[in-house]
Amino acid sequence: MDLATLIGIIGGIALIIIGIITGDDGVASLKNFGDFISVVITLGGTLTGLLTSNTIADYINGFKSFKLAIKSTKVNEGETIKKIIDLSNVARKEGLLALEEAAEDLEDQFMKKGVLLIVDGTDPDLVRAIMETELTCIETRHSKVIGFWNDMAAMGPAWGMIGTLIGLVNMLKNLEDASTIGPNMAVALLTTLYGSMLANWVATPVANKLKVNNNIEIMLKEVMIEGLLSIQAGENPRVIEEKLKSFLSPKQRDVLDDTSGGDE
Repeated sequence: MDLATLIGIIGGIALIIIGIITGDDGVASLKNFGDFISVVITLGGTLTGLLTSNTIADYINGFKSFKLAIKSTKVNEGETIKKIIDLSNVARKEGLLALEEAAEDLEDQFMKKGVLLIVDGTDPDLVRAIMETELTCIETRHSKVIGFWNDMAAMGPAWGMIGTLIGLVNMLKNLEDASTIGPNMAVALLTTLYGSMLANWVATPVANKLKVNNNIEIMLKEVMIEGLLSIQAGENPRVIEEKLKSFLSPKQRDVLDDTSGGDE
């Protein structure tokens, strides 16, 4: 599990609770921030709005993607480059056909597909086209899921405002009855609070985390494409390593220099 996401979610609600209970009434203040009608309007409206905007399958997949945001993503760019350099050394010493056996040990299906295309003697331009098409499809799928959470972030405050308007209308309709002013004003204010919390505590952070994960995955696959095409072109392993290191930050390059050497 990704600790940053977990700590952020727990820390966010903890700070809100601390802010509430530090008032004059202490812990008793918490009951002032719970209202069933406000939850129904804000959360119910957001969920139904999302359902209207998506197919049922996309709606379900959108919520399932939450686990991707809290899942720890183990990424090692240097390890990916090292694997490509190892493949380039095999190809340089034993020829491209020797890569077929090496491909059997690859866990990444994207890299494995590229290696097998090279082994089959596919034209380099076609190899690039096939792999970049798959890369585009991956990014499109990711964008759809990220868009789901962005839509939730937009709809939450909007439905909170709708709830506010409902509460204000009910309050103004019954100004002669002072006992209704408080409950209706509570609905008006709490729906706005709930909408803002839904957007800024959950939806927007999840969308941003999924964007980060997407950018990392896309970058790694771009490294694979460039590396495999360089192998197919017969470039020197050291040259391939220097080319791929351009994708890394200076700190990552230093770590890679300490762990691998691009042997010829």
